[in-house]
Amino acid sequence: MDVQDIKNRFGIIGNSPLLNRAIDIARQVAPTDISVLITGESGSGKEVFSHIIHSLSARKHGPFIAVNCGAIPEGTIDSELFGHEKGSFTGAHDARKGYFEVVDGGTIFLDEVAELPIGTQARLLRVLETGEYIRVGSSKVQKTNVRVIAATNKDVFDAVSAGKFREDLYYRLNTVPLKIPALRERKEDINLLFRKFVADFTDKYRSPSVQLDQSAQQALMNYSWPGNVRQLKNIAEQIAVLEKERNLTAEHLQSYIPTEAGSTLPMRIQNQNKEDFSERDILYKVLFDMKKDMMELKKLVAEIIQNGGNTSSIQSNQNVINQLYRDIEIPGSSNLPSDPHQLVIHQPNNDKSYDMMDEAEEVEESLSLVDKESDLIKKALKKHKGKRKLAAQELGISERTLYRKIKELEL
Repeated sequence: MDVQDIKNRFGIIGNSPLLNRAIDIARQVAPTDISVLITGESGSGKEVFSHIIHSLSARKHGPFIAVNCGAIPEGTIDSELFGHEKGSFTGAHDARKGYFEVVDGGTIFLDEVAELPIGTQARLLRVLETGEYIRVGSSKVQKTNVRVIAATNKDVFDAVSAGKFREDLYYRLNTVPLKIPALRERKEDINLLFRKFVADFTDKYRSPSVQLDQSAQQALMNYSWPGNVRQLKNIAEQIAVLEKERNLTAEHLQSYIPTEAGSTLPMRIQNQNKEDFSERDILYKVLFDMKKDMMELKKLVAEIIQNGGNTSSIQSNQNVINQLYRDIEIPGSSNLPSDPHQLVIHQPNNDKSYDMMDEAEEVEESLSLVDKESDLIKKALKKHKGKRKLAAQELGISERTLYRKIKELEL
């Protein structure tokens, strides 16, 4: 059976080279009994390929079952797959056969296999390697002859790296990898699929046929289709039922195809190369920058005084002084003149031995975050007259955190 015959038999529509390649791999691997791992995005048609492999294999007359591993609770997955004995857990009123026992001689399709718990993965690996399993609550080893076809829409190799999927099971399942292309990777098939789906639904609901103009066809091809074939089929059904206009343009499709533009909501953009500051760190940084500016101003004033307050010295530093004077806000400085030229510089008494650099010497203050934190808490408590709830609101922390800080800092 060639690729086109398989398409006709299983209702596969499309002529994409990627699709044809995937069908050809399924056709070649079907007669063997080796495990196959089918990968592809959700809605791309992975289960169809499991049916192709089973139908073209020697097990085609045997049972076939598809199991969605992500839909079974973790506490019951072992019982579902391998069965359990009566009384093995609460609610086990009777013995039950598992899927591997029921499908003996056939094929089991494990969809979303990456969702299996680690313990279940170990049991599955034993089945793949030896064909043996043990029912939950039993000590008797049983044999099964089942071909396993697995599928996932996740990157299993990343799951292996993260420790969420067993590496040995990955290589055991991935004997033959089969990747199903996403719909956006086979744009030439989108209009073919849409016409087939919309024709089926108009016939089903007895509605008039639908036609697409060139702009509508281009709009379908330009969309990324995150839901793949399943999403395209849903939109075709909506149009067949709801759309009154039967000759569609790109404008008509806009109400059915979700907008792909990014959200207009504001968001915080983090630069990975810069340190992420908290509000408290930013406050400390502002204080330290203010201190630095103050020291610069003191040095400039000291230099002017040391040079005797001559005009040339003042003029050479006037621009810097003006800038610092404008930028610095000094607590209690409301009595300073608005014009920096009116700032009076008092020179020391010439009768005394006076070292100008000693006058401008920096007085280093504590840079400890603990001290700064303690000072801020004291000021907040003083401002609100000891009311801790109001002080906590002022500091931007919870009242419980303030209690803990007061105890830690022994305030």
